[in-house]
Amino acid sequence: MRVTVRPYTLNFKQPAGTSRGIYTVRKVWYVEVRDGERLLGIGECAPLPKLSCDDIVDYEDVLRSFAQNFEDEINAQNTNFSLSNDLKEEMRPYPSMLFGFESAVMQMNAGGSTALSSTAFARGERGITINGLIWMGTFDEMKHRIEEKMRLGFRCIKLKIGAIDFDNELSLIRMIRESFSPEQIEIRVDANGAFGDDAMLKLQLLAENHLHSIEQPIRAGQWQKMAGLCAATPLPIALDEELIGINTLSKKIELLDTIRPQFIILKPSLHGGFCGAEEWIRLAEERGIGWWVTSALESNVGLNAIAHWCAGLQEARSDKTPMPQGLGTGMLFTNNIDYPLHIEGERLYYKP
Repeated sequence: MRVTVRPYTLNFKQPAGTSRGIYTVRKVWYVEVRDGERLLGIGECAPLPKLSCDDIVDYEDVLRSFAQNFEDEINAQNTNFSLSNDLKEEMRPYPSMLFGFESAVMQMNAGGSTALSSTAFARGERGITINGLIWMGTFDEMKHRIEEKMRLGFRCIKLKIGAIDFDNELSLIRMIRESFSPEQIEIRVDANGAFGDDAMLKLQLLAENHLHSIEQPIRAGQWQKMAGLCAATPLPIALDEELIGINTLSKKIELLDTIRPQFIILKPSLHGGFCGAEEWIRLAEERGIGWWVTSALESNVGLNAIAHWCAGLQEARSDKTPMPQGLGTGMLFTNNIDYPLHIEGERLYYKP
């Protein structure tokens, strides 16, 4: 078996506004495992510029080194392919790489199929409920996007805020609430750390509109300040960027015990791969902290792996009414890799 690394550039259908600027392209690397000409497994390694803890200048060199080690390991295995604990530990500082190799292993153990789990989702019988993501933009752009998501049947809307005037963003949220009750439309907002010293006032104004939660109201790294907000907030706070770079078990425990958030949001390519995300989940559940899963601008390769993993988590917990997940971002590219993933209404389906 051979393991190769293939760079690829994804092109966005329309510019994607984020807290780190506007993306028009997305650089990724695919780790591919072949037995002769047959593709046994593929995984996506895609750090986010200026955000991922493994966004490093020699990314491809490090990735190719891990690929060689991985090749040596799997050629010593026959069935039930796996990453050794030693290799996982070496890759802890490189979560987007670890996520890619874990995804490839999932496919290898599925016999090369893109149906990576033995779930109702993998059989095309059940979709995963997702939120409708509203990208940053002008007031009119965001208003149009909100109306389109509601027309398509989404019952959970996530707005990225912090890019335009806060009063205008508040007007958009009030516009939704004038027509839809919290029972009809769940609203989540993501501030991407945009709030400053007036964070509590903004949380109070947002809470008047009966929101589900707010992601990362202030920038990451201010543990004591964030802990104070979480203790007094009128609106549940979810941590996202705060978890980036917290890769050891001891630091994860320290963060959760210090800040005590209401929720954490898990992106496997940012937060430790699947094994690291499962550590976060276990620690959160032990502390009564809620969680959900999102993708991080991956192509369908990465989205497919996250969706099957997420479906497995839901079935293992016998979760009959799981909260909406953030798994709609694989549909953003003009040159996406073709996978049997489809969004119908507010659900993501795998239909082989």
